[in-house]
Amino acid sequence: MTRTDLNELRKDPLLGRWIAVLNRSLQPAEYGQDDCGKGIQEEDCILCEGREKETLPEIMRISDPAGPKRWLTRVVPNFAPVFKVEGDLGRRGEGMYDKMNSIGANEIIIESPMHNLPPEDMGLDQMVRVIRTYRERMADLEKDARLRYTLIYKNHGRLSGAQYGHPVSLLASTPVIPKRVKEELDGAKQYFAYKERCIFCDIIREELRVGTRVILETRYFAAFCPYASKFPFETWLLPKRHNCSFQEIQHDEMEDLALILATILKKMKALFPAISYNYFIHSAPNRVPRKDHWHTLGEDFHWHIEIMPRFVRTSGFEWGSGFYILPTSPEDAAKYLREV
Repeated sequence: MTRTDLNELRKDPLLGRWIAVLNRSLQPAEYGQDDCGKGIQEEDCILCEGREKETLPEIMRISDPAGPKRWLTRVVPNFAPVFKVEGDLGRRGEGMYDKMNSIGANEIIIESPMHNLPPEDMGLDQMVRVIRTYRERMADLEKDARLRYTLIYKNHGRLSGAQYGHPVSLLASTPVIPKRVKEELDGAKQYFAYKERCIFCDIIREELRVGTRVILETRYFAAFCPYASKFPFETWLLPKRHNCSFQEIQHDEMEDLALILATILKKMKALFPAISYNYFIHSAPNRVPRKDHWHTLGEDFHWHIEIMPRFVRTSGFEWGSGFYILPTSPEDAAKYLREV
């Protein structure tokens, strides 16, 4: 059965990527409004503590040990979801083209009960709670056989696409593996087939050996500016322990990740007080529906976090060619961040 209120996914037959087509098309007058990132003011924000009844029913929360009725992180459905849990995929063709219903999940992960206090400024325990919330939501959605991939991401600042003034991350779970992720999976698989080693493990060893692009090393993680960064001050966080799935992160690793992620974000904000950035977690696809499909995934892929500061606008050359122009070298960017 096809529901008419569902958005539609269409497959590009040339590049193999999927595009979400919303069921309500914007009119020309609705474009060109530069409101992204201005955020909602605290007095109007329904994500703040005390206004819980104004959102859709919550999906999960981590309560405050000092007062069980209070919360420290909270997850609610997105107010304008592109992907919806209810319904079936409805795969079908339209002439030479392929499409399906936009089945999945869109969630808002509220990282702090306070409007102007992000988790990295609340202390290590709060960052651990945020990471634990990420892990629990990804593990829960992996059980849905219709879904192939769950992406957790954060938009911060005017140029990032942020819509809320409140500290939040976002979650999108999709019935297909996004093209950007599939390119990583394919590249990692090819490298493993040739060298019988994980490319991400090799990258960590090389970056720690050279050292010039490393910003910070902790017991379980390394933070560095990639050798061929796409954007200035781009930073990757990689676990030293090989693991393809973020959901399998251990408690001591969560504490270490909270420390290194909070430290990097604070360093970036110290260098650039008005910084805009995106970060996202790239983890293994949901393996439950197709256990026999990912023969080497546990060996060749390695989950990680990518942080993308938004200083420069992508030009026509970059969009058209796939080449990126980097105005600050990764070595210099790492040096500036180390020195903060």
